[in-house]
Amino acid sequence: MSHQSNLIADNIEQYLHEHENKDLLRFITCGSVDDGKSTLIGRLLHDSKMIFEDQLAAITQASKTSGTTGDEVDLALLVDGLQSEREQGITIDVAYRFFSTDKRKFIIADTPGHEQYTRNMATGASTASLAIILIDARYGVQTQTRRHSFIADLLGIDHLVIAINKMDLVDYSAARFDEIVTEYQAFAENLKARDIRFVPLSALKGDNVVNPSAQMPWYSGETLISLLENVEITHDRNLDDLRLPVQYVNRPNLDFRGYCGTLAAGVLRPGQAVKVLPSGKHATVERIVTFDGDLAEAYPGQAITVTLNEEIDISRGDWLVNADADVPLANAFTADIVWMHEDELTPGKLYDFKLATRDLSGQVSRIEYQVDVNTLARHPVGALSLNAIARCDVELTATVPVDDYRAHPGTGSFIVVDRLTNVTVGAGMIRGVAKAAPSLPNTTDWAAFERDLNALVRKHFPHWGAKDIRELLTP
Repeated sequence: MSHQSNLIADNIEQYLHEHENKDLLRFITCGSVDDGKSTLIGRLLHDSKMIFEDQLAAITQASKTSGTTGDEVDLALLVDGLQSEREQGITIDVAYRFFSTDKRKFIIADTPGHEQYTRNMATGASTASLAIILIDARYGVQTQTRRHSFIADLLGIDHLVIAINKMDLVDYSAARFDEIVTEYQAFAENLKARDIRFVPLSALKGDNVVNPSAQMPWYSGETLISLLENVEITHDRNLDDLRLPVQYVNRPNLDFRGYCGTLAAGVLRPGQAVKVLPSGKHATVERIVTFDGDLAEAYPGQAITVTLNEEIDISRGDWLVNADADVPLANAFTADIVWMHEDELTPGKLYDFKLATRDLSGQVSRIEYQVDVNTLARHPVGALSLNAIARCDVELTATVPVDDYRAHPGTGSFIVVDRLTNVTVGAGMIRGVAKAAPSLPNTTDWAAFERDLNALVRKHFPHWGAKDIRELLTP
């Protein structure tokens, strides 16, 4: 739903123009069970006047049968739409809501708090730039608080807003607020997030959500909506390192060959020199084609079609990068994996991996350690169970470009798919080329490649002769 501006009645074209050019913030709400995540979103929408009258009437009626707030309207029902969610008073699935203010557009992902739905929380966090982590002022930092903070940090979310909720149940105590801030800061020393802010609020009563609280004069900081409107996210995008994974080769006629994809990072302009990975071929961009016409430059998030000055063998799964980019190519890498299935991850089992726009087979060759999200301690394990998080070595059946997830979330992430059921069973964030596995040669020097292959064969198959090796290399 859009912000109700006077321009809608006075000058609709100007309003649409201003609305189109607002930047977009994607954020999630997470935390432990019953911390008030859904209620906070409902209060945020209600106090921002982002709820239609029929929606308010519907949840008012539903509050009589499924509400948990007595005679008051249960605003959590705005996002807890599943029948099982309303029956249990919890969030199970990820619920998305759009709204806007004068300054910014927002997409909220309301994620579940139960440990068994950690995979749903990770799914919601994968596209977010900011995380609101709720803490019940009565209980302080809980296990799920640490778990969700760690997952948000693992997924590269740099902006964390620690919303200490239900302050009305602790008499709006400044001492209790300071105590929880100190407790969380001690845990956050192990996180990499560079922007952590704290705000005391009551989602049920509306204190410090949209309007400043008269009950907490000791708090002089911004309200939650003000933090969301003013947080700086424009510098989070990587505009230096070009990454365009090719999704489709567009060949409508003999006179046009374009390479389609969504720009994951960097800025692309006509005349720019680029390199194709994994082949290493060089070319120059001729045009950047879109449905609305050619572009003078393209930015991350835009879906574009690129034409080059040379005919190069490029197919789905290849990348276009800066001509001087030094991107390692390897058939093995190290990654942090969040396991999302009841069946355990066992090293050596074949899975399908989807990296950017490429699909290929592979296996987890080794689990280096599993992370205890309570203490961030590392423990050796032989398999991964549901919701476990571990550092693993992954081996693939082909060479791929390897990007670090923190620098390139669009191309440094992947999902793991079960080959029999086609179910997504895991999500991973690449940390670099696996140290124990040799990188495949990034070269078209076939003589050097043959020498490398000869050395590998002699090492692992010493009884083979030169004739056996020649037969191996013969198509």
